[in-house]
Parts: sequence; C-alpha cells; structure tokens
Amino acid sequence: MVSSYLAPKGTPVTLLEFEHGGATLIAETFGEGAHTFLLLHGIGMGRSVYLDVVQRLKGRVIALDLPGFGEAPEPTRTLTMERHADLVAAYLRHVDSGPVVVIGHSMGSQIGAELAARHPSLVEGVVLAGPTVNKAARNIGAQARYLLTDLVGERPLVIWRGAREYLRGGPHLLRKMRATIAHRPERAFARIEAPVLVLRGEDDPLAPMSWCREIIDEIPGADLQVIPDHGHGTLISDSEPAARLIQSFADRL
Repeated sequence: MVSSYLAPKGTPVTLLEFEHGGATLIAETFGEGAHTFLLLHGIGMGRSVYLDVVQRLKGRVIALDLPGFGEAPEPTRTLTMERHADLVAAYLRHVDSGPVVVIGHSMGSQIGAELAARHPSLVEGVVLAGPTVNKAARNIGAQARYLLTDLVGERPLVIWRGAREYLRGGPHLLRKMRATIAHRPERAFARIEAPVLVLRGEDDPLAPMSWCREIIDEIPGADLQVIPDHGHGTLISDSEPAARLIQSFADRL
C-alpha cells in the first residue's frame, strides 16, 4: 500500500502509481499555488526524506519515488537518466500538470536536466541542488568516499532516513550508481532553455565549486547560490535556506 509521507496533517493529497514502458513511479501531490514544484530525489533516496523542504514551499508539490526507490517497484531493467526523464515526462503529460519548477537533488539533478532538455514545454524552471556527477570523479569509489565524508557530522535523523532508503534501493543499487556515473549531464545542460538555479552546500564534496562553475558556464543566465554550513543534504537537513532560495527563484519566473 502506498503511503502519504509529505503532506501536512489535514491536507488533501493524491497518491498515484504510474507505469510507462516497463517502469513504475509513485507520485504524491498536495498543496496549491502559483507554481507546481516537481521534486526528483537523489540515488538511494525517496520522497520521504524531503519532508522538511517540501512543507516550506508555497505552491503545489509533486514528489516522486523513481523506479526501484522508495515505494516504487524495481523496474525490469535499470533506467538511464534519459529514460528516467522520459518516464517523468510521460507522467506529467498523463496528469496534465502544466509547466513545473523541477527541483532535482543529486542524481535528481541529472534527471531534471534531461527533462528540461528533452521536454522543454513541461518545464518552467530548473533547480539543480547538489548537482552530480563531477567530471573529475566519475567512478564509484570516489562518489562513495565523498558521500561518506558528507555524512560525518550529519544529524542522526538524516542518517537514519538515508540508510532506510538505501536499504529500500535493494540489490541493484550498484547498477543504479553506474547509470548515474555513465551519464554526461553537461550534454543536457547545454540544451536547457528554462531559467536555472544551481544550489550548492558550502561543504558539499559531491558538488565541488569547480563543477558548479562549469555548469553555470554551460547554461547562459544560470544563477549559482552557495548555502553556508551545509553539505550535500541541503534539501534534507535544515532546509530553510534552500527552500527560501527556491521559492524566490520560482516567484521570479
């Protein structure tokens, strides 16, 4: 049974399992406002870990469990970032969402970039939060070391939520990591036409400043904001600064 994780108590919520091309995602939708925010989670995560940030946003929120993560069943084969984007696009068309403000965190930033590049009519703006994968560290060992480094000093609740979701990610997690590392997000960055906000936690080892500067060089007009005293989990832990920057970005669209 699919559960509601994110909507404030008493808020009407819609839960939907959506299947397309042999893969299924779970969507939780609630709220209303001038903008629709679409949240795409990071690898090993699911929508449940983003409770703090989505409850701070003023608008309609669509939060997904991508195939094989959270409550979504394992797909018949591991999806590339491009196939993820096409699945999300099919869902958005199915529910007639209108243009969305995509908030992609970590792996979700790669999918969000592909969604904006491949399906521009569906995207009003793009937030790339803790964007991966840095050109200089496209191997599983480096990414695992950076992730462990980032977890040092993180709040126990965040570590628990993350560990729970990684376990849910199942035995195919290594293949999913390979799919993120094989992706070349810079090819998508160069084709994005929508306004872009890049968010980086000051202490984020997975999204170094050099990589974030490369991203904004690829996307004319993109804005880079650095959040002090935060790491890779800037949308998960103490998310008020990130939510404020995202809301301000959306309100300017």
